[in-house]
Amino acid sequence: MSNDKYAPKPEHKFTFGLWTVGNRGADPFGTQVRAKLSSVEIVEMLAEVGAYGVNFHDNDLVPIDSTAAEQDAIVRDFKKACDDNNIKVPMATVNLFYEPIFRDGAFTANDTRVRAYAVQKTMRAMDLGAEFDAETFVLWGGREGVETDACRKTTDAIKRFREALDYLCEYSKSQNYGYKFALEAKPNEPRADIYFPTTGAYLAFIETLENKEMVGVNPEVAHEQMPGLNMSHAVAQAWEAGKLFHIDLNDQVPGRYDQDLRFASVSPKQSFWLVKFLEDVGYQGMRHFDAHAYRTEDYDGVKDFARGCMKTYLILKDKAERWNKHEEIGSILAEIEGANKDNHVGSFTQDGAASLLSRQFDRAEIASKGLKYERLDQLTMDILFGVD
Repeated sequence: MSNDKYAPKPEHKFTFGLWTVGNRGADPFGTQVRAKLSSVEIVEMLAEVGAYGVNFHDNDLVPIDSTAAEQDAIVRDFKKACDDNNIKVPMATVNLFYEPIFRDGAFTANDTRVRAYAVQKTMRAMDLGAEFDAETFVLWGGREGVETDACRKTTDAIKRFREALDYLCEYSKSQNYGYKFALEAKPNEPRADIYFPTTGAYLAFIETLENKEMVGVNPEVAHEQMPGLNMSHAVAQAWEAGKLFHIDLNDQVPGRYDQDLRFASVSPKQSFWLVKFLEDVGYQGMRHFDAHAYRTEDYDGVKDFARGCMKTYLILKDKAERWNKHEEIGSILAEIEGANKDNHVGSFTQDGAASLLSRQFDRAEIASKGLKYERLDQLTMDILFGVD
């Protein structure tokens, strides 16, 4: 089988953040193991491995204390590198979690000065992203939470977050940026408890916004799997609601700290269902890898990591196509569909309700029939293991 089959192409829309392949391998117990790369060097690396685009936080690209002249030079060099290497910038975001000023949160902090600064910093990050024609703006509220609920009413935090989002949507409209905002959930870390812990929590919150059509979600595999949730279900809910504006692909052992492992390196079966869903519904957005290489690696290893993320996605895409064309799987699915086609409840009508209430169900007969889910699951494993 030709390796070209799994080579990334522009139409696959694979993207990485400056903070991903540029990660230097530090953790809470050890310092960096790789030299710092410039943003230009990262763009060149991504072009070498075949990525479509690069994304950035404001301060990934421009250090927070840069002068205006320094920012202009950095932006000029980065633009040239992207143009020279045909690398796009589809998404931008803002760092509202690193600096000490955000120790009590950003949009939800008790100090009004902190909240105002957070909105100002986000507006400037939006300006920066717009210089590169970014279409999506992701917001991860990593410090929007608590260690103790004694510090504020949760309802106040929600109201403050809503006020900030409404303001930022209006700012985007005033500048004609055309941004779609994508909210990224996480249950904990770095705060003990984060206010919007799941994709579902954000989907409910979005409905309360003044410009809810501008705001969707950015589900992340690791963030859903940390507490043992099902990423595919979160993505499907977001898609069904018309709110899947972006997605972060990586991997995670449930119950651990945020690991950001190479895509599908821990949970290939779960990753298969995710890829299959995205491909089956025709998701047209970016496939962004929010992950980083092991601390053991040099930059050749980082390239292996990046190539591995993209190749594994394409392998699972191929497996999904095989699943959809598999004769026995198709037969079982047709049997399920055929058995159910005349039994839908449908929309409510008075006559329909009366008919349903008068209907007799043979519970024992219905419960006696095997559903062949074991067979379906094993056929899935056969495909994943390459024996069918």
